[in-house]
Amino acid sequence: MRSRYTAFVLGDSEYLLSTWHPDTRPKELGLDDGPGWVSLQVLSASERGDLGQVHFRAVYSLESGWGYLEEESGFRKLDGRWFYLAGKTTEGRLKPGRNEPCPCGSGRKHKACCL
Repeated sequence: MRSRYTAFVLGDSEYLLSTWHPDTRPKELGLDDGPGWVSLQVLSASERGDLGQVHFRAVYSLESGWGYLEEESGFRKLDGRWFYLAGKTTEGRLKPGRNEPCPCGSGRKHKACCL
């Protein structure tokens, strides 16, 4: 999952397609209009046999603040490698308080970082 997030950050559609399960892989993947990803938080992960689940939240920057994409992703292992199957996603806006950690991942309070 972390390598796929990194590929989204770098705009590496070739890697994303190569790690997508052949049964659900799209013919092409355009990443030109992707957001400015800033952090990934894996909320849970599990595996049972050759099937895996990852629940994550990825934060991105917007001109007017912060947004997030949260997904419960399914993976399948083929020949010792994990491949992305599909996921259920939700998106929303983050509204961090002044004294909460900044969503950019700096470790600083939001009021002293990205306000």
